[in-house]
Amino acid sequence: MKHNEGILIVVSGFSGAGKGTLMKKLVQEYAGYALSVSATTRAPRPGETDGVEYFFLNKDAFEEKIAEGGFVEYACYCGNYYGTPRDYVEKHLMEGRDVILEIEIQGALKIKEQYPTALLLFVMPPDAQELKRRLTGRGTEPPEVIKKRMERAVEEAEGVEEYDYIVVNDDLEQCVKQLHEIITAAHNTPFRNETFIETIRAELNVLAKGEK
Repeated sequence: MKHNEGILIVVSGFSGAGKGTLMKKLVQEYAGYALSVSATTRAPRPGETDGVEYFFLNKDAFEEKIAEGGFVEYACYCGNYYGTPRDYVEKHLMEGRDVILEIEIQGALKIKEQYPTALLLFVMPPDAQELKRRLTGRGTEPPEVIKKRMERAVEEAEGVEEYDYIVVNDDLEQCVKQLHEIITAAHNTPFRNETFIETIRAELNVLAKGEK
């Protein structure tokens, strides 16, 4: 059974849950995925490169792209804009790749409105204490920013039920495998295989009539 068009996969999670690491490893270990590069107005972190982790734009450039309809979704998070470039997403879906969008919950729900068949996954830490430990362990943000991220996590926890699946990121290797299995299974849902189902029905009708 051939899948002609890719699935749009939206991955969200609390800041510090490890979703970025998971997505990179998923793309490295399994073929057929395209990891979307988002645009943002936040400053690059140490080691981040423009066009690799993010497209880093100033506020004016970002708002100009909004006006042009250049984003599938965009949102303001902790004082900065984040957005998903439309052309990248639609190009790869048509080429048959599963496109992964790593975005926060506000943007995920906007995606679901535009693309009702999108698969929404939410990455969770094993517990709240581990989440705080991971945020602190980065060593890239002051305590007041970490506090904001924890407060934001409290808000986001109220919207998890909007997602199709949750994935607990405790063991990295196991979590990546689970993500791939969920996506693989999603390819086999009936509403993503309507053409194939109709073909089988037509073939069955022909064979059944021939046996009479």
